[in-house]
Amino acid sequence: MSTDALREIIKQSDNIVFFGGAGVSTESGIPDFRSANGLYNEKTNSTYSPEEILSHTFFMKHTDKFYEFYKSKMIYKDAKPNNAHIALAKLEEVGKLKAVITQNIDGLHQLAGSKVVLELHGSIHRNFCMKCHKAFPLEFILEAANVPKCDVCGGIVKPDVVLYEETLDSDVLEAAVEYIFNADVLIVGGTSLSVYPASGLVTYYRGNKLILINKTQTAYDTRANLVLRDSIGEVLSKACM
Repeated sequence: MSTDALREIIKQSDNIVFFGGAGVSTESGIPDFRSANGLYNEKTNSTYSPEEILSHTFFMKHTDKFYEFYKSKMIYKDAKPNNAHIALAKLEEVGKLKAVITQNIDGLHQLAGSKVVLELHGSIHRNFCMKCHKAFPLEFILEAANVPKCDVCGGIVKPDVVLYEETLDSDVLEAAVEYIFNADVLIVGGTSLSVYPASGLVTYYRGNKLILINKTQTAYDTRANLVLRDSIGEVLSKACM
């Protein structure tokens, strides 16, 4: 019944915004960070926690150890878009979805065909030299023997991914706020909404069609107009048929 209700809401709107977290990509085989089986609960062969390794301080002090972890745990280059990514791309194609706002860094929304994607935490597919700012593709990072160095000036190449202690891109954040503020329908999926800025962004929504799709409870369940605790890929593919 809930999927039918969502289908009806989608049918009647052409100003939908989707806001997603790690749960959108788990169905593509990419682990999330905070679930029982997530990255932060996984034992590593390191004396450092994943949260510590993925910090700006650690990147600057122990760049080699950062890249060991980053290349083995954060990059899933063979991952393919799942039903959720595909359904959202179709919604955009028919003019109903105005933007995808994502906390993910995997680029799967674009691979599925989405054009307007706001990446709050950056992307593994963009990398730049910290000295001369030359851009490098993901392959350059993967092929580097250890710490990737710029082939022009020898500077360290850093992923365009927001690490702990770093601020989000203000332009991306402002655009996300504007899309959410103006949305008729806001679909939130694959996020517990317990971590800033996820929890903060939802407060900008002014409509009365807040849809939450998440397998576990979120802090916003009581404020939502529709809550679906199911596979996001299944829900979106059925609702968009």
